[in-house]
Amino acid sequence: MTYVGAGIGLVPDEDVDLSERLIQNEEEDRKVLTDALTGLGNLRRLKLKTESLIEERAADPAPFSIGVFNIDRFKPLNDLFGRKAGDEILAQVALRISAALPDDATLVRISGDKFGMLLPTCFFEKDAEKVGLLLKEVFAAPFDLGERTVRMSACFGFCQHPFAGSSFDALFDRCESALYLAKKAGAGLVQVYTFEMEEEMRKRTRVEQALRKAIAAEEVIPYFQPIVSLNQGSVVGFECLARWTDPELGPVSPGVFIPLAEQAGFIDSLTKLLLRRAIECAQSWPKEIFLSFNLSSVQLIDPTTGLMILSMLNRMDFDPRRIEIEITETATMSDPVTAERVINDLRAAGIRLSLDDFGTGQSSLGRLRDFSFDKVKIDRAFVSALDEDKQSEHIVRAILNMCEALELSVIAEGIETPEQAEKLISLGCLAGQGFHYGRPADAENTLGYFRDAQAALSRVAL
Repeated sequence: MTYVGAGIGLVPDEDVDLSERLIQNEEEDRKVLTDALTGLGNLRRLKLKTESLIEERAADPAPFSIGVFNIDRFKPLNDLFGRKAGDEILAQVALRISAALPDDATLVRISGDKFGMLLPTCFFEKDAEKVGLLLKEVFAAPFDLGERTVRMSACFGFCQHPFAGSSFDALFDRCESALYLAKKAGAGLVQVYTFEMEEEMRKRTRVEQALRKAIAAEEVIPYFQPIVSLNQGSVVGFECLARWTDPELGPVSPGVFIPLAEQAGFIDSLTKLLLRRAIECAQSWPKEIFLSFNLSSVQLIDPTTGLMILSMLNRMDFDPRRIEIEITETATMSDPVTAERVINDLRAAGIRLSLDDFGTGQSSLGRLRDFSFDKVKIDRAFVSALDEDKQSEHIVRAILNMCEALELSVIAEGIETPEQAEKLISLGCLAGQGFHYGRPADAENTLGYFRDAQAALSRVAL
């Protein structure tokens, strides 16, 4: 054996090698547990820290909290300003949140724009909520990107050990559930997991599993509501509406299962099923009757959406000029660049575009300026108030005048009484839909409408 050094305290070569290996192993472990962009820990570090704290408090399980948060609308910003700007935002978030958290807290970057926190001395739901509200304020200050500044917000989800779970995986799932509900309710919100949420999440999981099976079995079906010429009272088109009745759950509202399909990531499968079946029905309609179909906000941030629709129309030999695609203002706001690309692809093929729920968003006039639409659908909130609210009448009149100046067609939604129909006609509205003219019906009954109309014409001819 050889030695290094001189005199007392000689160190064997193999001990030096062992020390170097230990140092190297520590550095490798640190890299494995560290996020390269922000210098924070990663999900693995959060898991190890949480499991260590659970073990430490096993004898006396004092509560603690973990949390997760997402930056709102991060992807559109990243697409608009570039990856470098996005990375700068993430780095600034790491610095801000680290500085705002208690000294004993651990902040990690999980992936993308998602971060996680371990809060050993955050004992109760109200404490976690206070932390969330504090961090929400931290986001309020503008983020500096050199030549420009941007304002951001985030949604937060928290839960407590041991009430929400006894393992890291269970706790993390509960945090994700709380974050999901916060994001569902809007931007910049804080949600702490409660036992009441458990039952809601169980119901959601049950509906989601049933919906997946229903789509595979083609049990979600299209219904059709007539769109009419108000002056003539004749049908000019039908809007496709999704309907689903589960053998165990019973009828499930599209207001429940469509957002669920968006959030769970299978809205494309649902859309393809509905569009295909709607086109199959519309092929039997008179050629002058158009089919109106709704696109979700998720599909407007997918640049392949236009190609998917056009490929289906081509495959089924259906004239694109008989299709109208309805999109909401909110859908265009999530990723304007991609939304514009999808809209332009569709319009180039002859498909008409309608802006749905007009008047209820934050910047409807801006949407009309930024995007090319053919029609505007006046939201039912204004139509339903025409009978007793003079202000709604003024709003409807203003929308009609503006659309006339912009050479846009208008459809009024939610017409339920003859009085509302007469008022809209007097204001110059040419088209509308609602229970006054017909409730949504399945494919067979919709075809029956045309058979009845043809029979009536035959009797007149005789």
